[in-house]
Amino acid sequence: MAEAASDGGPDDSHRKSDVSGHTPSGGSPLTDPASESGAEAIQLPGWTKAVGWCGVAGLIYLLICAVSIISRGFAELGSDAAHTMFAFAANPWVGLSVGVLGTVLIQSSTTTTAIAVTAVGSGALPIQGAIPIILGANVGTTVTTSLVALTFIGDRTEFRRALGASTVHDFYNWLALLIFFPIELIWHPLQHISGALTDALYGTDWLPNPAHFNFIRAATRPVEHGVIHGTSHVSSTLGPLFTIVIGAVLILVAVRYLGKLLKLLMVGRARDILIKAVGRNAYLAMASGMGVTVVTQSSTITTSVLVPFAGTGILTPAQVYPVVVGSNLGTTFTVVFAAFAGVGQDAKIGLQAAFVHLIYNLFAIVVIYVIPLLRGVPLFCAENLARVASEHRWVLAVYLGTVFIALPALVIVLVGVL
Repeated sequence: MAEAASDGGPDDSHRKSDVSGHTPSGGSPLTDPASESGAEAIQLPGWTKAVGWCGVAGLIYLLICAVSIISRGFAELGSDAAHTMFAFAANPWVGLSVGVLGTVLIQSSTTTTAIAVTAVGSGALPIQGAIPIILGANVGTTVTTSLVALTFIGDRTEFRRALGASTVHDFYNWLALLIFFPIELIWHPLQHISGALTDALYGTDWLPNPAHFNFIRAATRPVEHGVIHGTSHVSSTLGPLFTIVIGAVLILVAVRYLGKLLKLLMVGRARDILIKAVGRNAYLAMASGMGVTVVTQSSTITTSVLVPFAGTGILTPAQVYPVVVGSNLGTTFTVVFAAFAGVGQDAKIGLQAAFVHLIYNLFAIVVIYVIPLLRGVPLFCAENLARVASEHRWVLAVYLGTVFIALPALVIVLVGVL
């Protein structure tokens, strides 16, 4: 009972201390980690910051080039061969598992989703096949934050707090999947609504038409042609496949290092904003989570930053929860942006696939968080898993290994291969 009380202790009193900077009982001063990270960002020399922002611009350029390279690779591959590549994902359960497992392996839902959107935009993957992959990627990205909580495994109480705050992201996305995946299989609302939205906005003044971005096409053409020329000496089938792989690797590199570079440049201020907002208002915390994720291009960075504060008792899982919800929405904007790099007759449907990601996360916020009925379910599940795992450490290993690796792999093998 005493342990439970201490776990739930940092509520009203700790929220006040979050803002004021006083040390709550059982935790470290809030101002120390936040101010330290802020100091790190401020102490960077001006020329270092300038070089860093040039690097950000270069990585964004690389991301756009990578999307164009993948599109060109699918176009060179031919429609029959391209569709064969994704035939195994025609089953929605396999597509879902590919999204989960692929994101766990490459540690980037943005990369997985961007590849799916690009495949749709090039005509290699139908929109029906991309939706399960996108939904699965939304779940697979949560495993990284759970691994961050392992740094507190030496202290049972801190481990329970950190794991409760980190796995609320897991259970929120699993609950969203359990609600919307069966509905999508039966009635296809995400497909229909995203299609209607794309039809209404595409080619209008409200939404830029990718076909009009000739300067982007001109800027990426040298890199695209260089990759195509480098793979043209291989066979007509292997060459385009190598092109697609190179594009996928470039997306992974661009997203990963873009996140690291932005974290170095911005995380101090971002952390200050998040910590101050979390203790004041849930919807302000949600907006902060979304904003920081848009800046850092990674929901994992946003949520992982708060896990140490939860572990030391400064923040509670309930306070981290709305930030997680906001970060889920923030990560969709990168994919929408990437969709504008699509060219050709299927670019419009590629943009529709990006809108699926955005609409899905908007619906999840409304149904799970805004409506009070389901709001407490992810928090309840996360705190109970954390309680059990803090007593029996092997439970976490079984949970992560089964849910994120073994189960998706089994579905792929049994349904997609055999």
